[in-house]
Order: sequence, then C-alpha cells, then structure tokens
Amino acid sequence: MKAYVLRKTGRPEVLRLSEVPDPIAGAGEVLARLQCIGVNYAEILSRKGLYGWAPKRPYILGMEGAGIIEQVGNGVDASRLGERVIVGTQFGCYAEKIAVPQQRALPAIEHFSIEENAAFAVNYMTAWVALFELARLKKNETLLITAAAGGVGTAACQLAAKMGCRVFGLAGSDEKIELVKKLGAADAFNYRNGQAFEKLRQETNGIDVVLEMVGGHIFKESFKLINPFGRLVVAGFASLNLNWWNPFSIWQTWRDRPRANIMKLAEKSVGVMASHLGYLLDQPQRLPTIFGQLKQFVTDYKITPIIGRVFPFEQAAEAHQFIESRKSVGKILMRHQL
Repeated sequence: MKAYVLRKTGRPEVLRLSEVPDPIAGAGEVLARLQCIGVNYAEILSRKGLYGWAPKRPYILGMEGAGIIEQVGNGVDASRLGERVIVGTQFGCYAEKIAVPQQRALPAIEHFSIEENAAFAVNYMTAWVALFELARLKKNETLLITAAAGGVGTAACQLAAKMGCRVFGLAGSDEKIELVKKLGAADAFNYRNGQAFEKLRQETNGIDVVLEMVGGHIFKESFKLINPFGRLVVAGFASLNLNWWNPFSIWQTWRDRPRANIMKLAEKSVGVMASHLGYLLDQPQRLPTIFGQLKQFVTDYKITPIIGRVFPFEQAAEAHQFIESRKSVGKILMRHQL
C-alpha cells in the first residue's frame, strides 16, 4: 500500500509517498481501508521533530481518519466487517490502510459524510474534553476561544454556543472572524489588532473560561481577563516556532510557552489546566463514554464539522503548507480516490 513514512524531519517536502507492506489485523484488532484522513497541527509539529508524543522514527504519520473495516483479528466480532468507522490513534493514518485495536475504531456517525466523519474525532473530542470534562463549562458562562477559526476552535464554538454559553473568539483575519460569528459567537476579534483585548474588556465583565491554543502574548492577556473561580485550559501551542539551529527561537519558545504561577492563581482564585487527548488512548474505558456523549450532543443539536479544504491524498505536503500559511479555517483533510 501507499503511505507517508516519516524518516527524517524537515520542511513539508520531506512528506513523500512510499510503498509499504499492507498491515494485518492481529488479535483484538481491525483493519480499516481509509477513505479520508484528518490533518492536524500536531502532525506538522511531528514532521518538524517538535512533538513530544510522536513515536520513534521511521513511522507513518496521521492520528485520525474514516473508512471501512475490511478485516478483523482473533477475538473481534466478525459482524464488524464492512462497518463504517472513525479511526483515532497515535500514528499510522497517512496511509491507504491501518490496523488498530478494535476500541480505536469508533462507529461512524450515520448522518455524517465520509469527510465529516474524518474531521470529527480529534477536534471535537479535544474541545469536549477541554470544555466539559476539565473546565466544567456551564450554561450562561462566558467563554473565550483563541485560534477560534481552526479545527478545535470551530468545534468548541459550536459546542459552547449550543450549550447556551456566551462565546467570544480570537482569530487572525476578517474572514475567520465572520466564520466564528456564524458559528454562534457573540463577537470575535482579530488578535493581530492591538485593541482586541481592550474590546473584550469592554464587551464582557470578564471571562469565565478560556480555551487557549496559541501561547505567548495571547495566553498572558487571556489570563488577565479571567474572573474569580474562572478556568483556563491549554489545548495547543500554535505560536511554537522552534528551530534548533536558531538560538533565538529556542529562547523565544521558552519565553512564550504557557505557564502558571501558583501565587497569581491564588490571588484570583482561578485554575489553569491542560489537555492532550492522545494520552487518553491508554484509558480505553474513558474514550467510548466521552465519544458517546459527544455523538449524542452533536446529533441532538444538528452540529456538523466545518471543513476548510480537502486535498488529494497525494498532496500531503501541500496540505501541511496550507495549514502553516495561517490561511486555513476549520478542518483540513486528505481524500483517497475512490
């Protein structure tokens, strides 16, 4: 089969298709033929050699996709053959086929297209865990989402707006701001404009919950807006731009990384938390419960993923370049030819 095997780190051009042996479903596993693949910022960091959760190279990139089960291993119910599934895993989805433990092949959402299923797992489960499992976001609370027009940001905006929260967003262009408003935000501001946080102060009486995915100046200014008993959840670090050959970038990354000062937290009686969905893969009893609750919520409220662009599978480098350009909105996908 064809797959993107990451043998060395570097620019998007290191992503080249290779011929590799087809995987085989082992005991307790299923083999899925992938039809569509989600592209995540974490995979860009992995390509650059900056992602701590990445396995040792060489390995096939890709944490999520959607497809059909073609083979089941010993101990797996044969009735799963032909089932439409969403695959969520650590790596291996930038490929035509993947074998995973059966609990990592979740039932596809029936009324979603194949693209919508591929766009769902990582972004929506990340947003759900951050907002409702960690921050315990409640109806009528005020939420600020940084990087609000991205995959996780658009998911969080939809979920929180339907929950009955007052949502505000930060994004980097007028087009992105309009999208965030259409998804239910009360207002949104361009974080490149020096007045964004001042406008937030004017429009709110402070923020109850922040979903923070940028770091640096955005993290610091967002923290200042939090009300007593508020919560800030870090679910990303989009400003990370570390180049080992550049000492200045090393210092800048260290300076801008999100961090919490216990005394400052005590002064405001607030909490700072962090979430990384991948580590929950080692707790398989939690994921089906979270997925089930999320699936019911998006079904009840008729929420569908925002898909920004679908690239052919052969254009992984172009997909990475597009995300890094900061022009993308919503979820970026790769699609196999059927």
